[in-house]
Amino acid sequence: MLTIRNLSKTYDNGVKALKSVSLDIEPGMFGLLGPNGAGKSSLMKTIATLQQPDHGQISFDNKDIVQNPNVIRACLGYLPQEFGVYPRISCYDLLDHMALLKGIINNADRKEQIDNLLHQTNLYQFRKKDVSSYSGGMRQRFGIAQALLGNPQLIIVDEPTAGLDPEERNRFHNLLSEIGENIVVILSTHIVEDVSQLCPNMAIMCEGEVRLHGKPADLVNQLEGKIWRKIVAKDQTQTHKEQYNVISSQLITGRTQLTVHSDIQPALGFEPVPPTLEDVYFTTLFSKELSKTSDQQDKESNDAQ
Repeated sequence: MLTIRNLSKTYDNGVKALKSVSLDIEPGMFGLLGPNGAGKSSLMKTIATLQQPDHGQISFDNKDIVQNPNVIRACLGYLPQEFGVYPRISCYDLLDHMALLKGIINNADRKEQIDNLLHQTNLYQFRKKDVSSYSGGMRQRFGIAQALLGNPQLIIVDEPTAGLDPEERNRFHNLLSEIGENIVVILSTHIVEDVSQLCPNMAIMCEGEVRLHGKPADLVNQLEGKIWRKIVAKDQTQTHKEQYNVISSQLITGRTQLTVHSDIQPALGFEPVPPTLEDVYFTTLFSKELSKTSDQQDKESNDAQ
């Protein structure tokens, strides 16, 4: 169990990257969903002990990893959003080097583990090629292979499928599903479909805060009967956005499809549609009703002070 309580981080330039973040993350796949700049990477770096929080606590299996970072480093696998590799070094040699750095000293154990990971990530036939020559998908598979060295109990993957073609993305999904059965795997992404397909639990972050968390199916069910769609002419789009609680819009053959969050039919012409996790995401980020509630809470808090 990974426990995060009241975690805050402000950078030297004044950006408040994390604002009192609290989460309980059990073994299995956990999706951390949010737009670019939401604070996801800052949270991942803090959990990975690459930076210290200003306030708050993080514990893994009841051990404080803020005060004792080596506790998590000994059992952590981390695939950052971007990572570099040494030029002119083969995949096998680079994994061997990283395994030594992780403390896998025995030659036979190290070779067995590397061979198993190369097969698991479908890289065995490319093991002698330089990683710097790999395609984007192959490099991501190498990234997860190095993250799995040492049999980690906590794995963090940050935007792992961004830029991958559909085949590589499916392969990566299958790989994450295999490894995420008995250990904590945190999938940080802005791709809603990744979370929908892989994660039994999730949270949505925005502007450094956790806006919503729970099981995807439960969160979707809460919107049942509250999502409406209508196709309008392009010149009517802005008027509708001003009148209704529009959470997303999509241009289709020269006309605009509007999706609205409302407890009742907003107006004639709006049709009810089954909610999806994407609707949960857009409602959490862009719903006027939620924004009003948040603004009212902020005002009440300020008035109380």
